[in-house]
Amino acid sequence: MQLTYQHNNEFSSVLNHVRNTFHQVHCSGASVFIIHNDSVVLEEYIGKQSNDSGASIVNKETQFHVASVRKSYIGFAVAYALYHNYIGDIDDLVLNYLPELDEIIWKKTTIRHLLTHTHGLYLEQGIVYREHPAGQSWTYRQVGIDALTKIVKKTTNKSVSEIIHEHVFSPLGFSESNWYAHKDDNLVDVILPEAGDENWQPSESTEGDKANMYVSTRELAYWGYFHLNQGKI
Repeated sequence: MQLTYQHNNEFSSVLNHVRNTFHQVHCSGASVFIIHNDSVVLEEYIGKQSNDSGASIVNKETQFHVASVRKSYIGFAVAYALYHNYIGDIDDLVLNYLPELDEIIWKKTTIRHLLTHTHGLYLEQGIVYREHPAGQSWTYRQVGIDALTKIVKKTTNKSVSEIIHEHVFSPLGFSESNWYAHKDDNLVDVILPEAGDENWQPSESTEGDKANMYVSTRELAYWGYFHLNQGKI
């Protein structure tokens, strides 16, 4: 997927903002890629891929850890399962698809609740607890995402990663978006303010169910452009 480049000074304030932020937060590199009116109008790469003295310069092929942005790809996989009738309805109960879960804790929790983070559940030391009734409030918890990826795998017999590669990455020619079990030369280090942060643990799973997804700036922009154009590229 390629777009023409037409530089536009109108977005220089965005670049200045990113540069200023780069100097204020814990990071080694940054980048900006803006698509406007079906053209690339700004593309800029800043800093290095890590704080190591011999680290590579951030460039077009550099891939950043996209953290919770990965959930947009999981959402696509759920939409795929729904479109192809592997999932009947997003208002179906989670227990209809994962009957092995605790019936009392997961009662009345739907797939919609998982997608909208209104399920009201949280995980502590491997045990799921209810924080509030499903649908009555919003809380950002990983337990809902874990359930979604399990539902996708169980209903389609494909992992999130397999669905995304087959229906997004391959058709669009994406080669700089993936889930990684091991560090790669193009991957930017996650710079943590505190060492040992439990929210940033590596994983050997490449099924799209863990927070180990890295994407280049341009392919992340194309992913947004893909949605903006309702899949018509």
